[in-house]
Amino acid sequence: MDFDLLPALKALSDPVRLRIVGRLAGSPATLEVLAAELELPLAVVVRHVRVLRSVGLVSPDGPGRSAGLVLRLDALQGIGRRLDELEHGADRSALPGPDGVTLPADDAKVLRSYFEDGRLTTIPAQERKRLVVLRWLRDRVFTEDREYPEKEVNQRLAAFHPDVASLRRYMVEAGLASRAAGMYRRSDDPDGAPLPGA
Repeated sequence: MDFDLLPALKALSDPVRLRIVGRLAGSPATLEVLAAELELPLAVVVRHVRVLRSVGLVSPDGPGRSAGLVLRLDALQGIGRRLDELEHGADRSALPGPDGVTLPADDAKVLRSYFEDGRLTTIPAQERKRLVVLRWLRDRVFTEDREYPEKEVNQRLAAFHPDVASLRRYMVEAGLASRAAGMYRRSDDPDGAPLPGA
């Protein structure tokens, strides 16, 4: 929990303070105007405004006791952003992939849209998306640094999709695997990028 956020949430948990915030969202107002419009005693309004000021949600729009009060929308939006971060996690750069392993968010989104129950539903036509899928498959098919006979590669790929010939061909064309005399071997990414989930 973000303990810096608690005082602001506590301040907003009171119905009178929420009414004051709602009124100030429309336009600035003095304490007297707030009391009259909200039909509350001035002392009650003063007490609640003091709490809202202490957490930075309300500030005077000028010097002196006759100054109006303004809602600090930036502070309110900051609370909303922090709550959103708590709900969705502060790190949006990574998400779980189809097998639950954390991956870069863009890769995870692609994989989750093409996999269902651990199986590839269709081979992406778009090259960028296909490369994300092929890298993920390569890391699950070629788990050891050794040569694999074509039959074993086919069996491993078949666990994910029936069109093993296309998947093998795409992997070789993308430089993710090499083929020589019916034997396949994992290749590092051509750009040398680290392998997600590997």
